[in-house]
Amino acid sequence: MKPASTNEEFAEVIAASWARCQAFGLTHATEPECGPLDRPQRALLREQHQALLETTECEVLPYYENILANSRSLIMLSDAQGRLLSHWGDRRFVEPGREALFQEGTSWQEQINGTNAIGTAIACGQAVQVRRNEHFLTANRFMVGCAAPILDVKQQLVGVLNVSSDAYLPQAHTLGMVKLMSISVENRLMARTYGADCYLLTLNTNPDNLDSQWSGLIAFDAAGEAVAVNRRASQLLGTHKLHQPVTALFDTELDTLLDHAETGAFQLSTNARRRLYGSLKKPVFADASVAAKQERPLKPGETRILHFNQIEFGDLKVQRCIRQALRVADKNIPLLIHGETGVGKEVFVKALHASSERRDHPLVAVNCAAIPSELVESELFGYEKGAFTGASSQGAKGLIRKAHCGVLFLDEIGEMPPRAQARLLRVLQEREVTPLGSTEAYPVDIRLVSATNQPLREQVEAGHFRQDLYYRINGLSIELPPLRARVDKRALFRQVHTLYREPNQPGELQDAILDIFEQHPWPGNIRQLINVMQVALALADREPVETWHLPDDFLRDIQSTNAARLERPMPQTESTSTDRPTRRTNPLETLLDVYNQHQGNVSRTARHFGFSRNTVYKRLRELGVR
Repeated sequence: MKPASTNEEFAEVIAASWARCQAFGLTHATEPECGPLDRPQRALLREQHQALLETTECEVLPYYENILANSRSLIMLSDAQGRLLSHWGDRRFVEPGREALFQEGTSWQEQINGTNAIGTAIACGQAVQVRRNEHFLTANRFMVGCAAPILDVKQQLVGVLNVSSDAYLPQAHTLGMVKLMSISVENRLMARTYGADCYLLTLNTNPDNLDSQWSGLIAFDAAGEAVAVNRRASQLLGTHKLHQPVTALFDTELDTLLDHAETGAFQLSTNARRRLYGSLKKPVFADASVAAKQERPLKPGETRILHFNQIEFGDLKVQRCIRQALRVADKNIPLLIHGETGVGKEVFVKALHASSERRDHPLVAVNCAAIPSELVESELFGYEKGAFTGASSQGAKGLIRKAHCGVLFLDEIGEMPPRAQARLLRVLQEREVTPLGSTEAYPVDIRLVSATNQPLREQVEAGHFRQDLYYRINGLSIELPPLRARVDKRALFRQVHTLYREPNQPGELQDAILDIFEQHPWPGNIRQLINVMQVALALADREPVETWHLPDDFLRDIQSTNAARLERPMPQTESTSTDRPTRRTNPLETLLDVYNQHQGNVSRTARHFGFSRNTVYKRLRELGVR
């Protein structure tokens, strides 16, 4: 039997599909199979296709939600095997009793559910429209479906986008929209995959259309080798061939092309003499260490997003923290960071966010200790207008909803009030937020990172922190080492100096200053280092940083540390004379003070103590100053 159809464009496709269904042993009376997965299986399925899901939901659908806002339509996303990953929109057109067909994990392959938009698009490898009576199973003839495959840069199927409706939308319009959406997902996935390390060259025939989803996209590395192209770029260039120099595609030198990076539209000529227009975007991580030196210095109180290669210089503990964090960054595993005050927990989280697949979405940082306990709930969860006295007349969205599709960073989470802990636990369990004064729940997609400088387990045992919340946020626990324990301190000192110095200040710290820094106990960790460096650079102006540019209390900490070290009793050995007097005072206690008072003048320092200049030099070397 052949389908009776006026859908001439897809008549052959539908007929071939019906033939396959008959070969599978299906009949028109066959009941559709739902086969939804249980919760752990659904979670695993979503995790396996996380990039596809997030790209579709967070980067593509927002541009199309208004188109379907007034229609009874459902947008569906499946994987390459036809398993439903998620859906968005209006399910009112679905016939009663058929709701299970739209649950996550249900397979829409033809051998299970007959001719349908998703399954037939997978089978024929092209966009397709399936009208009501063209569905092979009679039970599925309550809907019309339009679907388009999503391909990766190797033209391999990774998923299918589908719009199913009750046929009140003009179907030509719907099919075109689905095609455009699938191309949008392909382009976003490509940019997400290659944008961190490669240049992204956008191409089109007109400079005004470079922001269109119909534009071509080429990713090439720093050496100029093309590593990925989208379908449109292949059409414009007449080739699918990868791993060739980008200069083999265009009549231009690589240096000339790179000079256009992020300068706007420019003209290109292919080697086939076709005129195109392009725009070039630099890699996210392009030579971050060089970029850091070229950027303007930071002002007091200002922060800059650093990448991991700018905060780690060989310390094995820090390397392990970074390696572990990166492995869970794009998985649904909460991260709990421990560390003393000032070790750089927020800087670490910002670097992690910049390295993750969510880098194009918000990182919302919340210091739970800085918000008055009475306001924590309203700040985190939002509120409806009139929810409480003093509430904004417009209401508030709340920080958790602002982090949708991004990362929520809860710093000092041990300070969160008990009532807010209970609400947060519910959000993490249900993945939805109900604002204060509202009965409506809003779905949220967040990655949670928490941090604390307190022994959170002890707080749990003491009853100050919810045990169930502790295990919910403690997916992977990592501990950042204090500055004094790091073996890469010297390189870290140089990096902070580079970040905060003015362009007209000397580019390197003197070894004598680095020696002094290494002696310091750094109780305030990296935050203290930044403060000391900013003071020293301000006092030094355009001169090299010297000892007398360092804060007095910083130098006193070194003197106290050295004095304590000298007063520590030496272990007795057989050769040690027991009646030798023990040295209990440090004759150098005030040497640095006097040396700084005389602004590093050795002669004046020597006269003050009645020492020879050589003695002062010797004592200063013992202190690591010269």
